Amino acid sequence: MAYANIFVTFIFFAFLTIPTPLTAGNGDHSYVEHACSVTRYRDLCIRSLASFSSTAKNSPSRWARAGVSVALGETKNVTRYLITLKKHNGMKGKFGVALSDCMECFDNAIDELHKSLGVLRKLSRTTFVTQMGDLNTWLSAALTDGNTCLDGFEEDRKGNQLKSLKNRVLRATHFTSNALALANKLAATGFESFPDP
Repeated sequence: MAYANIFVTFIFFAFLTIPTPLTAGNGDHSYVEHACSVTRYRDLCIRSLASFSSTAKNSPSRWARAGVSVALGETKNVTRYLITLKKHNGMKGKFGVALSDCMECFDNAIDELHKSLGVLRKLSRTTFVTQMGDLNTWLSAALTDGNTCLDGFEEDRKGNQLKSLKNRVLRATHFTSNALALANKLAATGFESFPDP
C-alpha cells in the first residue's frame, strides 16, 4: 500500500514537471481529451491525466481510476501542508480552529478516495450498479469535504499563508470534481461497454 501511494505521488509530481500536456503521441492525446471532455476543469484533467493515455485508451474504468488516483495524491499533498501549518503554529485563534476542522475534512476525504479506488479496482458485473452508487457517494462526500474546509476560512483575512491554503484546497477540490465526472461517465457508460475493468 505504501509503495502504491509513493508511486501515485511520484507519477503526479513527475507529470507536473512536464511543460506541456502533449507528451503522448497525437493518437494517445486524443484519448485523454475525449476522457476529460466530461469534466468541469478540462485543462487540469488533460494535464494531470495525459500520462495515462497509453494505458487507459478508451476504458472508462481506467480513466476513472486514474482520476481518483490523482485526486487522492493531491488530497494527501494538501493534508501534509495542513499538518505543517498546524505544527508550526501558522494560524491561531478561530483560524486555528478552522485549520483543525479542515484537517479533519481532508482526513475524511482521503478515506473516501481510498474507498473509491477500492471499488474501481474490483468492479463486478453483478454489483456494478451498487458499486457506482457507492462511488458517487464517496466522491461527492470527498468534494464536499474540500468545500467545507474552505467554508471555515470565509472571513476576509489577508495573508500569503491563508491564500496559499485556499489555493491548495481549491486545487484539490478541482481534481476531485474531475474524478467524480469521470466516475459518472463510467456509470453512464455501463459495465457492458468495456472488456477489461
